[in-house]
Amino acid sequence: MPSETPAACTGYEPKIVAFVCTWCTYTGADLAGTSRLQMPPNVRVVRLNCSSRVDPLFVMKAFERGADGVIVSGCHPGDCHYSTGNYFARRRFAIFNELLDFMGVDSRRLTMSWVSASQGGKWRDVVSETVAHVKELGPFHRYRQLEREERP
Repeated sequence: MPSETPAACTGYEPKIVAFVCTWCTYTGADLAGTSRLQMPPNVRVVRLNCSSRVDPLFVMKAFERGADGVIVSGCHPGDCHYSTGNYFARRRFAIFNELLDFMGVDSRRLTMSWVSASQGGKWRDVVSETVAHVKELGPFHRYRQLEREERP
């Protein structure tokens, strides 16, 4: 199994999965796109009703299926469409972040952010910074082997 090393090879582009709130972050990402803000094309967005609906197993499955990094993003605390969903997500991922290292995943591969519907520029910044950080860490191979073993 290849080790997790910084990407020394040229041409490496990380694969990032973003689990986003439909009410704020997804709308902010849409604003970034319609405003034609330049950002790396490495992110694939998965839209959920609320950031509290992001199960840590979704994050682990993203790594298993080939993601090099994950973004979880929702409404700013206090502005949740469902009142307290983002507080729940914040508590869940504060604990989960500590468990990532135990499970063999560098916790720097997970980004948690708050982006409102009017913050297209902030979404661009989150995406750009995450891609840059994950690019420095290099490709993540550890869980890809598990996915191959599960296939018949």
